[in-house]
Amino acid sequence: MKEDNEGFLYPAVDVESCVDCALCETVCPIINQGEKLEPLAVYAAKNPDDEVRMKSSSGGVFTMLAERTIDEGGVVFGARFSEGFDAVLHCAAEDIEGVATFRGSKYVQSKVGNTYKEAETFLKQDRKVLFSGTPCQIAGLKRYLRREYDNLLTVDVVCHGVPSPLVWREYLKWVVPQGEGVQYVNMRDKRNGWSSYCVDIRTERGSICVPASKNLYIEGFLRDLYLRPSCYACPAKAGRSGSDITLGDFWGVAQSHPQFTDDKGVGLLLVGSKKGADALKEIGANMEMSTYSSAIGYNPCIERSASEPPQRDIFWDTFAQDGVVAIEKVCRRMRPSLISRCVLKMKMAIWHIIHRG
Repeated sequence: MKEDNEGFLYPAVDVESCVDCALCETVCPIINQGEKLEPLAVYAAKNPDDEVRMKSSSGGVFTMLAERTIDEGGVVFGARFSEGFDAVLHCAAEDIEGVATFRGSKYVQSKVGNTYKEAETFLKQDRKVLFSGTPCQIAGLKRYLRREYDNLLTVDVVCHGVPSPLVWREYLKWVVPQGEGVQYVNMRDKRNGWSSYCVDIRTERGSICVPASKNLYIEGFLRDLYLRPSCYACPAKAGRSGSDITLGDFWGVAQSHPQFTDDKGVGLLLVGSKKGADALKEIGANMEMSTYSSAIGYNPCIERSASEPPQRDIFWDTFAQDGVVAIEKVCRRMRPSLISRCVLKMKMAIWHIIHRG
């Protein structure tokens, strides 16, 4: 795998060693896309342990699924920060301490490394495996395995798109004073509530905690400036990954399930298979049945890819010259005027009146 000028990894084929077997094309999840599937069931869900839920991005259900797997002698695969917090790596965990590092959102594309091969080894040893990742990573795993395993549970996330690892590395250098080692990063700190989360970066000398609405890296991410190019035409949305369970934030839960909501986080669960449904029955989460229309009403990226902004090329040209300050420069051009913001709010209000009464 080689990194391009945007910081994304791509496979580099050794043409001298290639025997033209076409296996890479056979297992490619972009060439071989799954069918669009609506979930078998939809739930709003919460971990009954509030301490775990506060450490999680939304409802803390992933931890419950992972603990079940560990208790049964299984292995959990997930994404954690590297030792210096400047990269995100996919790894295996065989204990609860390892699973804790997978908890919480990491808005950086992870390096899958050899985890598909490792997962296959455990599966062939008849150990239970929970593999979590983005929809494209789950689609890639299932293509790689080329067969179904009863002892495999796949869990993906409602994905907005994966940002550039290069931009994250440069942002971390820019925001952390030189010489201070990063000791902790939480991109979804809930100290001010689930709906008003902040990005917490701790160093040897203290904490840099900025509300997400004012965080430069998050703004560029949410404006889709430095997503991987394939994210603008994602081949794995709308159930195409084939995952057993999809997890996300149940944004809009206050409208559809007002009695179930609080500001500690509510998870959205989309059940993709009977195996997924059976797993959820065994973990003891607090769940309330919902509908697919309620889910996608405030989570359109379940089905829709991010739109590539016209300023994306401008961003990368500016980033090459100015580094991280390019985010602020380009986002300033993208921010709507007061009039256009008011018009947008009026359109949203009218839409809710028409569709939700």
